[in-house]
Amino acid sequence: MAQAGDGLPPHPHPPVDPGNGFCSDTRTYHSLRPPVPLPPVTHPHPLSVTDYALSLLPSSVSSSPDHRYYIIDVASDQRLIFSRTLRLANSLSLHLRDRLSKGDVAFILLPPSFNVPIIYLSLLSLGVVVSPSNPLSSASEIAHQVRISNPSIAFATSSTSSKLPPNYKLRLGVVLVDSPEFESVVLTNAEDDSSSASASPTSSPSSSSSLPLPLMSNVNGVHQSDPATILYSSGTTGRVKGVLMTHRNLISMIAGRYHARHAAAEQQTPRAVCLFSLPPFHVYGFFVLIMNFVLGETLIWLQKFEFEAMLKAVEKYRVTLLPVSPPIVVNMMKSKLTDKYDLRSLQTALCGGAPLGREVSEQFQAKFPHVELLQGYAMTESGAGSGMMGPEESRRYGSVGRLSATMEAKIVDPGTGVALPPGQKGELWLRGPCVMKGYVGDDKATAETIDSDGWLKTGDLCYFDNEGFLFVVDRLKELIKYKAYQVPPAELEHLLQSHPEIADAAVIPYPDEEAGQIPMAFVVRKPGSSITESQAIEFIAKQVAPYKKVRRVAFIDSIPKSPAGKISRRDLIKIAMSCSKARL
Repeated sequence: MAQAGDGLPPHPHPPVDPGNGFCSDTRTYHSLRPPVPLPPVTHPHPLSVTDYALSLLPSSVSSSPDHRYYIIDVASDQRLIFSRTLRLANSLSLHLRDRLSKGDVAFILLPPSFNVPIIYLSLLSLGVVVSPSNPLSSASEIAHQVRISNPSIAFATSSTSSKLPPNYKLRLGVVLVDSPEFESVVLTNAEDDSSSASASPTSSPSSSSSLPLPLMSNVNGVHQSDPATILYSSGTTGRVKGVLMTHRNLISMIAGRYHARHAAAEQQTPRAVCLFSLPPFHVYGFFVLIMNFVLGETLIWLQKFEFEAMLKAVEKYRVTLLPVSPPIVVNMMKSKLTDKYDLRSLQTALCGGAPLGREVSEQFQAKFPHVELLQGYAMTESGAGSGMMGPEESRRYGSVGRLSATMEAKIVDPGTGVALPPGQKGELWLRGPCVMKGYVGDDKATAETIDSDGWLKTGDLCYFDNEGFLFVVDRLKELIKYKAYQVPPAELEHLLQSHPEIADAAVIPYPDEEAGQIPMAFVVRKPGSSITESQAIEFIAKQVAPYKKVRRVAFIDSIPKSPAGKISRRDLIKIAMSCSKARL
């Protein structure tokens, strides 16, 4: 059960409708899930997220060989076992603990590899704030993130280190993870830990099966209230912000998932084999890497996503759990390639990133009747806000499930600020121990997003039905959801407006069956300009990460705006929908 100090009111709660979780006295929705036990906020001893995770590990890691693999790389078939992961993470901690202090920030600019979770576990155990970034980001985007996070050290490769801003002085320099020196230091310390351990990060199970697991000690006295991660998000609007999560936030996320999975295990549900194609710098990918380690479940790592490669991996490794985005669900539903592969091992598809339509859900279920398609709602700022459990809830098409165990919610009328009962639409507000501490170095944005009572304003238009299921209707915020990524229109508009031949510009979400939404730009040419659609698209593509690229351009005489000068995106969306071609 959530403890005092997590943003939730003290127990007991006023009377709550057992059917939907709504309390008419407080106008608040409460979770219908069983309560999750959390360590007290005022724990008598220091407690880091790695302390908590490792306390759950002994019951999660099996001694049988098929449960001992933590990660299997699809491309190479290399395998990383749980005990080896701990040895390498512990070894790295031994090397870094005299250089890094609690509260130091480490900027992580790494492509997917086995080193990523090892570095995450090591740094978190030392109380170092982990700040992972997309290695495909442009140099200007990375420079912005570095300014936000103010790191002391960076972990990169020989190919990604060139993107780090040359004018920013990293006090402890850059660690090149693909260098012989890094491998030598980590493996040497690991070997010192036990002479019989394998000299390879991908050792076989027999090499250390009889060895005790090394537990990384909390040498820096890390407490739950200490910062743990800075993850990047566009927030409810605007340019990228640094979302600060504490160790308490991460512990709460792990506890919710662990106890839900533990309840499933009591029902003799087999240990999951999860296909992992998520970027490890993304909040979802970061959490899955840590969570599956705690659960002792195997990740099948598809480092470069391709649809048929995914199907092959499901067949080869007997994958049972498949995290997906709406475009993948659509592709699975429509593609004939699925008939070529044995997908009978697949039990669950977890869909997030954007709402999935009822028709798509029904058609997917008809094609794959043995697979539970479970949807959920999450933000970088809050973790999982809602989700589905079991076959009955999976048939609530169009819903994103019920409120998570550690969360409370309100549905608030954006105009009046009045909290609304079931069946009425308003902005979703969330509160609980998973909600971020705030945006790094941006008190104004934090105050605009989290009120004085701890309520996080999500910017999404939602409602609860009479059985406590949450439905996302629309976005009050203006972010474009391209696949599972967030694309802030304002960032693209500023770049477009910097072009010497463009007088004004606005960017809107344009519906796309594959991606969900794509960025579409409306551009006003300067007098005498002859800039083309392809030139405008290329101009943006050179400055942003691939998922942020503008993919359609329409030329227009003027951008419709309100009297206050705010872009009227709704008018532009209507124009875009009324035309069969982008060029007007």
